[in-house]
Amino acid sequence: MAPRPPSPERTGATRARLMAAGVAAFGAKGFHATSTRDIAAAAGMSPAALYIHHRTKEELLHAISSHGHALIADLVTAAVQGPGTHAERLGRLVHNFVRHHAEAGDAARVVNFELRALSPEHHREIVAVRRRIEADVTALVEAGAEAGEFDVADARLCATALLSLGIDVSRWFTPGRAWDAEQVAEQYAGFALRIVGHRGA
Repeated sequence: MAPRPPSPERTGATRARLMAAGVAAFGAKGFHATSTRDIAAAAGMSPAALYIHHRTKEELLHAISSHGHALIADLVTAAVQGPGTHAERLGRLVHNFVRHHAEAGDAARVVNFELRALSPEHHREIVAVRRRIEADVTALVEAGAEAGEFDVADARLCATALLSLGIDVSRWFTPGRAWDAEQVAEQYAGFALRIVGHRGA
């Protein structure tokens, strides 16, 4: 009698475990210094089991990066297309973006700072997602300026600055320091409105 294939739920749980192990290993050593044995050990499985799901550690990094960027793209889309004034939507976008980078700092650092380790094909794919995210934020800033809510000389530069500030939170934020994730997110939302010259700021 042939063995049953693993259920989708079990396969999904295993992949999630491998992605968490990859984040931990890449975060601790960096991509190039991490071995497949390091990842397998962090996941509590054998290297052979790792290869069932990811043929190379770069393939695992790509899965982590794709997942992380998809989360951010959804977050940005929800804020941009959500209710409220341009200022309210931008404040919500930056708040949620910053809170994510504070609360998921390990994954955010891997996703943002190991891009060069991706294969050329995977790198192009992820860069395209990042450009769409930047374009969505730029469009929101431009719309706010056209509506008279913002006063900006260069909407794209403002969008780049806002995204860079949010990403950098993953570098320095540590739970238990002077501020919690929500406090940082609220403050950064206020900073964002000042950067775009919000008329009510």
